[in-house]
Amino acid sequence: MTIRMTTVLGAFLALLLVAAPVSAQTPADPNAPPVPAQPPADPNAPQAPAQPSADPNAPPATASVAQTAPETSDPDVRVDPLQPDFVISALPTTLRMPKHKLAFMVTHRFNRPLGLGDFGDLISNFFGLDNGAQIGLQLRYGLLPGTQVGVYRTSDRTIEIFGQHSVWQEKPDGRPLSIDVIATFEGTNNMQDKLSSAVGLLFSKRLEKFAMVYAEPIYIFNTNPLEPESQSDNNTMMIGLGGRVRIRPSAYVVAEVTPRVAGYDPGVNLVSFGIEGRVGGHTFQLNFGNGFGTTLGQMALGAANYDNWFLGFNISRKFF
Repeated sequence: MTIRMTTVLGAFLALLLVAAPVSAQTPADPNAPPVPAQPPADPNAPQAPAQPSADPNAPPATASVAQTAPETSDPDVRVDPLQPDFVISALPTTLRMPKHKLAFMVTHRFNRPLGLGDFGDLISNFFGLDNGAQIGLQLRYGLLPGTQVGVYRTSDRTIEIFGQHSVWQEKPDGRPLSIDVIATFEGTNNMQDKLSSAVGLLFSKRLEKFAMVYAEPIYIFNTNPLEPESQSDNNTMMIGLGGRVRIRPSAYVVAEVTPRVAGYDPGVNLVSFGIEGRVGGHTFQLNFGNGFGTTLGQMALGAANYDNWFLGFNISRKFF
């Protein structure tokens, strides 16, 4: 707008100068002798040297040549082809959230084991979709560059509040890993019962252009619902292991496991795997797991066994 207005004003002033009335000049004397006509210039006469142009270092007369520097785009907005979502299946990833942007996710873990009854029973229950599910809703927000916060609620009335910060990003200049720190606080019965918290580190590594792998040591406090006298068994140390393999430009295979290495560890480790597709800002994942845990506190409790497997899915949407 500044460039356009300056150009219009300059053209208007030039038009006024050209159209200025000659009556403003001093009138000629009618009694003065006529001025003899000048002879035509000799075309063979040497030409006077041209006057030097204006100083090239002088500033421009108008601001019309000024150019506005292009605005730098936020690199966190760009699609990461190896890391399209903020979770693997339930474990968090190191994907950065752009500042002041939002993302939303819906999770389903259906209650019916896929191996219950025969194949006819499975079909009649539409692969478990007729038997209800544990549903989760998550909203994520970019608080600062590299810092994201969010809230997640599941249909068993568990609420998880989390914060995550990117400490180090993997780069080809000698940074071999990406590192995030994460902290969560959750409670059952809408934060009225069984409160627990977690702190951990998230490590990720790119494998060429086809895969991303993760190792996530996480310590969860107050995981034992029985609250034994021995406080050493009241908390859980687990190491989340997972990966995402790119099989097509927008299609992936995902897998994760959360072995408990110390503290309270009932049942068996939670395992999940699935297939995923990305369409614009949407990500769709169909997964299979031996349990329903999707918060860090739920994952610390593991699963009942390795015999029963459940169908599930994630749907996420990025608003950027």
